[in-house]
Amino acid sequence: MHPPSAGPIPFPKVPTPPSRPPAAPHGPAGAPPGPSPPPPGLPPGARGRAGTAAKMAAPLAGQAGAVLRDLALLSARLRARFPAVQLTPRRWLNLQEYQSKKIMADHGVTVQRFFVADSANDALEAAQRLKAKEIVLKAQILAGGRGKGIFNSGLKGGVHLTKDPKTVEQLAKQMIGYNLSTKQTPKDGVTVKKVMVAEALDISRETYFAILMDRACNGPVMVGSPQGGVDIEEVAVTSPELIFKEEIDIFEGIKDHQALQMAKNLGFQGPLQQQAADQIKKLYNLFLKIDATQVEVNPFGETPEGQVVCFDAKINFDDNAEFRQKEIFAMDDKSENEPIENEAAKYDLKYIGLDGNIACFVNGAGLAMATCDIISLNGGKPANFLDLGGGVKEAQVYQAFKLLTADPKVEAILVNIFGGIVNCAIIANGITKACQELELKVPLVVRLEGTNVQEAQRILSESGLPITSANDLEDAAKKAVASVAKK
Repeated sequence: MHPPSAGPIPFPKVPTPPSRPPAAPHGPAGAPPGPSPPPPGLPPGARGRAGTAAKMAAPLAGQAGAVLRDLALLSARLRARFPAVQLTPRRWLNLQEYQSKKIMADHGVTVQRFFVADSANDALEAAQRLKAKEIVLKAQILAGGRGKGIFNSGLKGGVHLTKDPKTVEQLAKQMIGYNLSTKQTPKDGVTVKKVMVAEALDISRETYFAILMDRACNGPVMVGSPQGGVDIEEVAVTSPELIFKEEIDIFEGIKDHQALQMAKNLGFQGPLQQQAADQIKKLYNLFLKIDATQVEVNPFGETPEGQVVCFDAKINFDDNAEFRQKEIFAMDDKSENEPIENEAAKYDLKYIGLDGNIACFVNGAGLAMATCDIISLNGGKPANFLDLGGGVKEAQVYQAFKLLTADPKVEAILVNIFGGIVNCAIIANGITKACQELELKVPLVVRLEGTNVQEAQRILSESGLPITSANDLEDAAKKAVASVAKK
């Protein structure tokens, strides 16, 4: 960890998500609220290009994709401060590449023909069924950087091209069941359980296209560039004139002339121009229908045979859409999460493990970041990042304490709650119940502020439990660090 002298981490303000059941994320009933903010957790390396469109759109519209950009900033800053952390998203659905491509294909978007296999024999059969001139075999994990990854089987690269179906079988044997390590995975890598066997297509030209929710214009925005297949952030910095943005009226939908103009901006010519415009309209309809917060296609390319294809795509969803997108959310791949994170998710808790010994129990991503930071500034080390969120119930508080106390590294617990939506009295009742039933054996420091705080303080003081109260966050951090130092 960085020493306390590194200074506090500034973090952007993230708006509080609405309580459930929410209004339609961006349906026809009203103006779109934009994506609810996820806590600062992306999987290692941001799982490929998550948030790329938001970063790139920012220079064009000050708040375009603000939540996506803030997520990336929070993630990067948490990594910088606490390098041992493995980040996992808690507000967004995780889909494997083949799942995203199936959703796109089901909505008429042109993607490569592919099959999914979970054994070497199935991979061979898939390659034979494709009857393609060339085949691309891709390991399916959520982390990016697969092409340059290394398997613990000795195989180098999680993406391979071949013209021989038998080679597909041999490669699959060295992929499935083995761990693939990339710059975006934990040190030991991630176990590959499935591979995608797809038709390999030549790309004569690559462009970039994305649709995302933009709070600045209160609706969706198309962003594109004729320079695709590269980091679009670099294009935005070095050649901003090659970044094109088009706002869409969510009530009227995308117009033919808007799609055609974007296709022209992307450099498509002749018959390909109309073909690209048709694909853009289908991508927008997909974006709206599945309640996506972002659909990013990079590259959005053309083949020598004159076909416009979405070669690689990233789709982001907000969990406010879950109530009406149950089929898609049932596809959520949690196999790469830590077991404790999946357990926390059952109770709507957002948990990220760190390598310290002071557990943090906080409501709100920003406050959690500040709590981790101030513990570090006072010479301590946070053991976790646990966000209670809003709409909390006593049962969640109890489960949170169970998770925290199950970690053998935890030598103290710091509770830091600012009650806006959260009722401090509910927190206090949950704390006392948890302390009594779990027979808490580590020091507990509590700082409460906001709604019903006087009642909460009365509950804690009359409980007879060895709870240390704090006046503010600085006081709480100092007391938590001191309680560990005494041991």
